[in-house]
Amino acid sequence: MSLKSNLHNLKEKYKGTKMAPAFNALHTFLYTPNDTTHNGTHIKAADDLKRTMNTVIMAMLPCLIFGMFNAGYQHNLAVGDIQAVTSGFFSSEFWTLDNFMIGFWKIIPLVIVSYGVGLGVEFLFAIIKKHEVEEGYLVTGMLVPLIVPIDIPLWMLAIAVIFGVVIGKEVFGGTGMNILNPALTIRAFLFFAYPTWMSGDKVWVEGAVQRTKDIAAGANLDAISGETILGSLAQGKDMAYSVSDMFFGFIPGSIGETSTLLIILGGLFLIFTKIGSWRIMLSSVLGAITMGLIFNQVVSAGIITESSKFYTLMSTPFWQHLIIGGFAFGVVFMATDPVTASQTNIGKWYYGFFIGFISILIRVFNPAYPEGVMLAILLMNVFAPTIDHYVIQGNIKQRLKRLKVKTA
Repeated sequence: MSLKSNLHNLKEKYKGTKMAPAFNALHTFLYTPNDTTHNGTHIKAADDLKRTMNTVIMAMLPCLIFGMFNAGYQHNLAVGDIQAVTSGFFSSEFWTLDNFMIGFWKIIPLVIVSYGVGLGVEFLFAIIKKHEVEEGYLVTGMLVPLIVPIDIPLWMLAIAVIFGVVIGKEVFGGTGMNILNPALTIRAFLFFAYPTWMSGDKVWVEGAVQRTKDIAAGANLDAISGETILGSLAQGKDMAYSVSDMFFGFIPGSIGETSTLLIILGGLFLIFTKIGSWRIMLSSVLGAITMGLIFNQVVSAGIITESSKFYTLMSTPFWQHLIIGGFAFGVVFMATDPVTASQTNIGKWYYGFFIGFISILIRVFNPAYPEGVMLAILLMNVFAPTIDHYVIQGNIKQRLKRLKVKTA
């Protein structure tokens, strides 16, 4: 008897029981659901929710793999075991097995906890509410490890995932009903509940506590810890990395947000597969550039002097804001969430523009939290329905005017 036949027999066994939703979720992960539409007019396509989610995960995998290499690279660089890369993206100092394994063993537990806890909550709600398990968390489960610091305690991540899935998603009715991006809700919970872990003022180093004890006598602790770019700029320090390092991703930061190059490639893949909105991505970039140019002009006009705590970030060239911090990652993979973003084409332009505009605004004026893309996206998630409402009302008014002209 084939595996599919055995699974079908098990499905009949669990049919009508409390565990049916949990089993069906595993069954339909590999096989097409038995229930399909038969009546009425429907748009036929090869994609479904699972395939859509898996496509987004495929776009993020290069960022995940690069993040593993970068975590090990930042570790070895901080402790002095290697020198900074000198030959670009294909540098032999970066793509080493040692770098990869250090990052792999630190990042994989984050992925396991994210998926294990998040899907556990999804299964629990499906069983309690007697509905099918929704596939929406497949993307969220991958996003979460990519937007948190690599050294965050696993128990802390588990609590945040539970909060994000329950409060950010299930209370609204589940996948397709939530008004806030679940992954950003999880990160926001971590930021407000455990701010010292999310400040971004340290570079993770394997065994840093023990190393500190071993070299405490007269040691230079800067060798095993250092600030991220935004943390440094927020404190008024000069840029310590080259443009190529920032673009390729040889910098400290959250796991998936450092390589702008791979994020752009992921964004192009999402646009090509018609899953990500190019309107939101482009308008977000335009909004960030606009705000960056305004700040640059304020500095050029002498309104803000070097004595101001906002000077360093304000004077940062507007285009550099696009390749530092989590801006690019947030715009490509979270601002384009089809559930929480604007649905109308015109609304997407307004929605994305304000995300970029507000991101740089928060980045500059909040030194305690220089990374503003998370708060900007969450804020615009709330206003997305309002934007769509006014866009639709505007279209209705235009059509009524044309109708009056024709009937006159």
